[in-house]
Amino acid sequence: MEQSIFARIGKVTDAVEETLIAFFLGAMTLLTFANVIFRYVFNDNILWALELTVFMFAWMVLVGASYGVKKHFHIGVDVVINLAPEQLRKVYAVIAAACCLAFSILLLIGSWNYWYPFATERAWYETDDIPMPEMLQFLADWLNEGERYEKMPRFIPYMALPIGMALLTFRFAQATWQILTGKLDRLIAGHEAEEELEALKEELKDAGEAMEPKNIGNVDSKDKSKER
Repeated sequence: MEQSIFARIGKVTDAVEETLIAFFLGAMTLLTFANVIFRYVFNDNILWALELTVFMFAWMVLVGASYGVKKHFHIGVDVVINLAPEQLRKVYAVIAAACCLAFSILLLIGSWNYWYPFATERAWYETDDIPMPEMLQFLADWLNEGERYEKMPRFIPYMALPIGMALLTFRFAQATWQILTGKLDRLIAGHEAEEELEALKEELKDAGEAMEPKNIGNVDSKDKSKER
């Protein structure tokens, strides 16, 4: 039952992470490019471009940290697991995953405690330059005692902290379950990269050996043509 729940939530999480990462990366690129055009062509600039780019980069990094756990992109050391006996590898992997899960839970609690005041008693605290979209002005009635926002309130971009840490916590919980059920043997995939590199070397070696007879034949034919 838990496995089906993890799989079901994982599909939604995959779509959310991939969509957010692609959106923020594309939006950052377009906004930075537009600001360069404004600055060097029209001798002007988009006032809020830098601040918004920084916030979008923060969103992309925090969501990307969760996505990196799922894709095993994070750097790690697996020397102990590789040297350990087969029966102990799973134990070490579970301990490592449990430590990561506990750490991510602490990050989630800390990020929530940091963000929550900006959504309650400090909901009036605005960003420096980013204008408030008209479609989001309804938040003023809910959180700012009906007073309209001139700039975007900080609790919106700061929401990246609890959302990113919640995704990270879920990914570590998912990875821990996969290790317990035998679908995964470790959190990182450094050994897989090494295996792929070795396979590529073998393919290149085979390709080189396959080319050698052809080259020798070409040389022999050239020598015979010269003798004639």
